Amino acid sequence: MMKLVIDNIVLRPGRPEGEIGEEIGRRLGIPAPGGYEIIRKSLDARKKSDIVYRYRVVIDLADEIARPLIEAGEAAPYEKKTHPTLAVRRPDLSVLVVGTGPSGLFCALRLIEAGARVELLERGKPIEERMKDIEILESSGELNEQSNVLFGEGGAGTYSDGKLTTRTHRPEIDQVFRTLVEHGAPSSILYEAKPHLGTDRLRGIVRSIRGAIHASGSNISFNETLDDIIVHDGAVAGVITGTGREITVERVVLAIGHSARDTYEMLLKRGVTMEKKGFAAGIRIEHPAALINRIQYGNSPYRDLLPAAEYALTFNDRMSGRGIYSFCMCPGGRVINSSSEREMLCTNGMSFSRRNQPFSNAAIVVSVSPEDCPGGPLDGISFQRMIESSAFRSGGGLYHAPAQRVTSFLAGRLDTDLPEVSYRPGVVPARLDRALPSWIVDAMKKALPAFDNAMKGYITDQAVFIGAETRTSSPVRIARDSGFQSVSVRGLYPAGEGAGYAGGIASSAVDGIRCAEQILCGARR
Repeated sequence: MMKLVIDNIVLRPGRPEGEIGEEIGRRLGIPAPGGYEIIRKSLDARKKSDIVYRYRVVIDLADEIARPLIEAGEAAPYEKKTHPTLAVRRPDLSVLVVGTGPSGLFCALRLIEAGARVELLERGKPIEERMKDIEILESSGELNEQSNVLFGEGGAGTYSDGKLTTRTHRPEIDQVFRTLVEHGAPSSILYEAKPHLGTDRLRGIVRSIRGAIHASGSNISFNETLDDIIVHDGAVAGVITGTGREITVERVVLAIGHSARDTYEMLLKRGVTMEKKGFAAGIRIEHPAALINRIQYGNSPYRDLLPAAEYALTFNDRMSGRGIYSFCMCPGGRVINSSSEREMLCTNGMSFSRRNQPFSNAAIVVSVSPEDCPGGPLDGISFQRMIESSAFRSGGGLYHAPAQRVTSFLAGRLDTDLPEVSYRPGVVPARLDRALPSWIVDAMKKALPAFDNAMKGYITDQAVFIGAETRTSSPVRIARDSGFQSVSVRGLYPAGEGAGYAGGIASSAVDGIRCAEQILCGARR
């Protein structure tokens, strides 16, 4: 028997995937195979009159049938690439992991697998309590600075669209996806071209991982911040938490997330080498989901059978050299508050697994370079705070968000009314074209007509800007060496998005695994 990979097996929307075998047989001129494995599924909407799903599948065929198909170019031999698990046991290791986002959780799981003793430190609350604090913010405008969309069990990604798309081709990505499936993710994420989980599924997955960590004998300490690190002779000797607890430990993983601003400030005081890095800032844009579906799918007869439409838009301003692009697009989702500091407002997007809400949103952001934030390594944070403070004032307080129709943004006028939007606790008409730095506004005004040209109908009175969006990624990188260890403090391991080495759920999880394996392979101190 030979394993063959077959490309471009086509199904129309509405046809069950159980009919793939039939299509394979028809395509190859053989009896429909009894078994197959889907390894890729993508939606092809390039031709709106003929939108289809395309599959790549693996089948087992007898050599005498397989070889003529290979010679005819109808199939190719298939060899699955695997990432062998590092075969090492380190029960001698004791590691403190700070943060329970994807990087921290996957780092901890890998260390536990190798027998290490692990404690996780989380400044926020368990997911169940975190949800209640977010509900209070959305209903009454009361922010808990330690328990919100950005802080708490699961990290910021738990309250997002749950996208798993990533540009990394690291072999650990397969391990990440299979671990997610073990903890409740649908197996379809293993082959979808644009896999996503949705915040509802992510909450359950995070709870399941917590259970696995506790079952191993390891512990997650919630409601406990990292307030200081103890350094002796250039190496970590322990940490001090916000409760006054002193933990003696020689290996600390910093999986702190991109918004742990107080932690960055503490690390800088302790001489940990950091540097500015580029990020992006702008505004959330929200459209009726039906409008985006119509733009992307046209008058396709299958439109009602298709998922909420996605888009990705980019524009390069040749004069400034800046990129303007859509980010974290949430089809059939909501715009949510993602503030973590009082009297500062920023927004993000979130979707449930079904993506069936009446609106679709995305960030429209402008690239911000380190040169835009002159000064020390934390000046990018100062820039973010400036925008968030302006947005809070423009919204009038209580975390109401400033909002402006896109047509009014382009015309430079204040709206007298606004269409219905998804954001809670609510929006107020405001001049967002004045609340943001002028060069960001100018860049967006250049890009928007190009976006409308790419997606006819994108600029409309129904499109609303809800601002501001600043937490696209960390504006800071904590310098580390090839062994993932801080270049200035031995035993300190920066990892994930907050350390400046990843972006998004999947790549952060991969970075956490890689960090764990560097610790496991490291010499005993």
